[in-house]
Amino acid sequence: MSASDKPRIFKGLGGPPRLRPIREDEITARHREAIRESMRFMDDDEEVDDDAPLHPFPATMCRHVEMFDRYMAFGMNILKNALLSPRDREILTLRTGWLCDAPFEWGAHVKLGREAGLSDDEIERIKNGPDAGGWSTLDRALLSAVDEMHHDSTIHDETWDVLAAHYSDEQLIELPMIVGQYHMTAFFQNALRFRPVNDADGRELPEEESVA
Repeated sequence: MSASDKPRIFKGLGGPPRLRPIREDEITARHREAIRESMRFMDDDEEVDDDAPLHPFPATMCRHVEMFDRYMAFGMNILKNALLSPRDREILTLRTGWLCDAPFEWGAHVKLGREAGLSDDEIERIKNGPDAGGWSTLDRALLSAVDEMHHDSTIHDETWDVLAAHYSDEQLIELPMIVGQYHMTAFFQNALRFRPVNDADGRELPEEESVA
């Protein structure tokens, strides 16, 4: 699929956000607890400044505060504690974000992918999937696994055999869960029209352009 086929990642979400972030005067102690905990997850457990401006992502998600708590605990555990290498995780996540045409997810993980060791050339080739030239056997299997789960809701035997030759049982369990987690994330970010924090090249957007 070419870049021109992607109407959201490059052209926008098709309208304004569907839910506004919670206002300061609406925040309860329970909201504050959830926002504080989410920011600790994102900031590696650093001390959170309660007087800092609200980040639009948690300020919107805490409108369903119990679900938000559980989503952040699961998602941040995958992001920070997975047994798969950060590079492999980001290959899975970027291909998922591309197939789901998810601007928030794609832009954020272009940045994270570079931090995990992916080159700009590799990130560009992820758009073209497993059939792009230059992939190792394992990288091609990772991309194929995402494509197969996206289209067929399973991993085909040929792909599984390659993955099983490289990964432990624990990693093989993690792999489809990572793809599923980022499918879910893409779905709600697209449906609620979360405006991305990073552009399609991973560059941080000005604050006025990155509100949720």
